Formats: sequence, C-alpha cells, structure tokens
Amino acid sequence: MSALRDPAADGRFGEFGGHFVPEVLVPVCAELDTAFRDAWADPSFRGEYLAVLRDFGGRPTPLTECARLSESLGVRVLLKREDLLHTGSHKLNNVVGQGLLARRMGKRRLIAETGAGQHGVATATAAALFGLECTVFMGEVDTRRQQLNVFRMELLGATVRTVTSGSQTLKDAVNEAMREWVTCVDDTHYCLGSAMGPHPFPWMVREFQRVIGDESRCQLVDRGIETPDVVVACVGGGSNAIGLFSGFIDTDARLVGVEASGGAAIGAGTPGVLHGMRSMLLQDADGQILEAHSISAGLDYPGVGPEHAYLAAIGRAEYPSANDDEVLDAVGMLARTEGIIAALESAHAVAWLLREAGRSIPTGSTVLLGLSGRGDKDMAHVAALLAERT
Repeated sequence: MSALRDPAADGRFGEFGGHFVPEVLVPVCAELDTAFRDAWADPSFRGEYLAVLRDFGGRPTPLTECARLSESLGVRVLLKREDLLHTGSHKLNNVVGQGLLARRMGKRRLIAETGAGQHGVATATAAALFGLECTVFMGEVDTRRQQLNVFRMELLGATVRTVTSGSQTLKDAVNEAMREWVTCVDDTHYCLGSAMGPHPFPWMVREFQRVIGDESRCQLVDRGIETPDVVVACVGGGSNAIGLFSGFIDTDARLVGVEASGGAAIGAGTPGVLHGMRSMLLQDADGQILEAHSISAGLDYPGVGPEHAYLAAIGRAEYPSANDDEVLDAVGMLARTEGIIAALESAHAVAWLLREAGRSIPTGSTVLLGLSGRGDKDMAHVAALLAERT
C-alpha cells in the first residue's frame, strides 16, 4: 500500500490529524469535506482549476538544472521552481483551489493567516481574481519583517489585521483567523495556508499542491531520470513538501523535509493537539505550546502538518533541521552559483543539501529540491542579519 493515502473517515493519518474544533465548527468542517469531495470528483472543477493555474499562474513551473552548484557539490541538483509561479511561491496552487471551492459553496469572503506573507499575498490575489472579499491575519513581528508583502496584500484589496497577542507570529495569526471564522461561517471560507489544521484541510491542501510532485516526476522522466535519489524541501506546516513528496511516495527516493532548528516539531516535538489537529508539536511537559524561532517567518511555527508526522512515524520520510547561519550561507551560495535568490524558507532545504552532499548524500546522486518561493520579500531582513554578522 502506498504511504500517501487519503485520511481515514475521522480525518486521521495513522494517529495524527482529526478535527479538534469548537462545536460550532464541526458541521462547517463536515460541509467543507463534502464540498471538496464533490468538487474534486467533478471534471469541470478540476479543469477550471488547472486552467487558472496554467493561464493565470504560469504552470507548469520549470525544472532547473544547477550546473555550477552540482559541480561544486559532486551531486546533480535540479530545482523545482515554484518561486516562478505567479505571486512568487507555491501558495497559489492551494488558494486557487480553495478560492474556486469557496465560490462554488456560495461564500463571498476569504480569510487567511500568513507568516512570511506569501500565503496572504496569494489569497489576496485569488480573492481579487474571483471577486471575493479578503481579510488576512498577520502577527505584528511578521508585519515588520515583511512590509513589502503587507503592501502587496493591501494593494490587491485585502484588509490586513495585525495580531498583537502571544509571540505575534504565525501561530497567533492562525489563532485569530480561527476565532474570526467561528463568528462568520455562513458567508466566509477560511483559506488555511498549509497542510495542517482540522480535517479536511491537511488532505485538501495536499491535493491542491500535488501538482508540484506530478509535474516534477514527468519533467524528470523527460530528462531520462526515472527516480531521483533524494527529494528534499523545507517544512513548516509542510504544504510545498507534501505536494512534492506526493509525486515520489511510491518510489524508492529518499524523502527529506527540512525544518527550522528553532521550530523542529518533528525533530524535537511530542504528539499533541493544536489548531484543530493532532500532530507533533513543540510543547513542555505540561502540554503548553512553546514558542518557535526561525529567521524565516513562514517556518516560525511550533507544529507540523499531520501527514508529515505520519510519514516520519512510519519511517517513509526524514525531517532534519537547518540553523539560521546555515540558511543565510545557503541564500548566498545559491545566488552566487546559480543566479537564484531563494526565500529564507526554501533556503533551509538548500542548507541541508550543502551540509550533506558527499556525506549522507553519496557523490554522483541526483537530488530534486523544491524551491518553494523567491527571496524578494526577505532581502531587507537578510541584509540586516548579514550586517549583524560582520
């Protein structure tokens, strides 16, 4: 049986997943589950989804051979370029699907959480495209780190609500978005940004993101590569990684999801419940959620999507981490060797590759790396961090 499977009837992947939500959201999640199943089985819905991604988003995204980086590392490196998708990251794959689904369900408004701002920008973009209202919740720390994306969201017509509670980062933005959703379920769809949260979100987001893995597998075959030795991507909630892994889960490729060292929910966490799901979480002995840390706002989250927790539990995928210094070095290395400036999130995967090439990755191996986003949004932050190091 393939490790990639639909969740059980209770929304679980093994012991992880489910829907731990307030009573008012139980029928809402059930309605969303039914609506998604009906839409995803409808050829006209799928056709419109793929057409929008093609004509508006720019799919298929390229597969880029990294000749100079490959030569320096002794392994063949190919990048799946989600950074070249419209809005600058893989997030558009998900929000186009959820935006179309919301419209099909008769909703007039989207709400979303965002950390690095890329999901917020993508949601605001889809809302503008489909004629929907949009509100995005963003922690105050992240609004300072990502001022450019705040402006982009507002330019696209979205209302950005700054969250000042807690650590003022992604976890708290999710909290506020879910609180808002409880008050307006009749006309509002919560466009959750990653493969996390209560069922059916982890499964639904994975299905909208699996276009990444399906495309990659076909593109590799066109180059004469039946199966790469390693498939690697960054992991916070984990939508880009689960989308990429979906194309190779039934092969013998090594699947690697790289967490931020200060947010390593799989590497340093324990099972628990947060934001409607049971998954691996950073928490103390009393079950209190600990604050995560990462220089990348998109990975600054104390949990991980439940399907990743499941893949780790059964040994199908591994989840090492990269630290802030390694990530900054990786941004510079990829820029200098290949002329590509990666988002800080994506640079975690690059950092792991730089560390492991010639070690756990044998010389001569073929590595497919998911480049989930471009680094424009991070340049002011990176410049300040580099200045602190000198």
